Amino acid sequence: MREQVTRRAGGLCEYCRSPAAYASDPFSVEHIHPRSSGGSSLLSNLALSCQGCNGRKYTATTAIDPITGEPAPLFHPRRDRWSTHFIWNEDYTLVIGLTTTGRATATKLQLNRPGLVNLRALLRSVGAHPPSEPLDSDLE
Repeated sequence: MREQVTRRAGGLCEYCRSPAAYASDPFSVEHIHPRSSGGSSLLSNLALSCQGCNGRKYTATTAIDPITGEPAPLFHPRRDRWSTHFIWNEDYTLVIGLTTTGRATATKLQLNRPGLVNLRALLRSVGAHPPSEPLDSDLE
């Protein structure tokens, strides 16, 4: 199952879009809807996640949108298109939330952690960033 999740994600964290090939720690297969809240271990509830995003998300499914101050659902990699909720800044180093879900997720998971920003800049300098958009077939 881990192999299927990794292949479906293209070897990228499904939240911050960082590549597993350059990570210092192995990525996790994360339960989008946590098992502690009744989430299943079916492929439709699993996402590939770097340790930084996985640890910050933990069992959360919602977070506060920093603009509205209201709770919003976190990005759901099986139901949501990344490009609907996020864009890259001009030099492709920062993830910018476009929607309440995007902003809440970017804040909760700290999608612009310094190490990620540095990695994106380095990968961009060698033509290996930004990653391509996931295919519609990757959505459940």
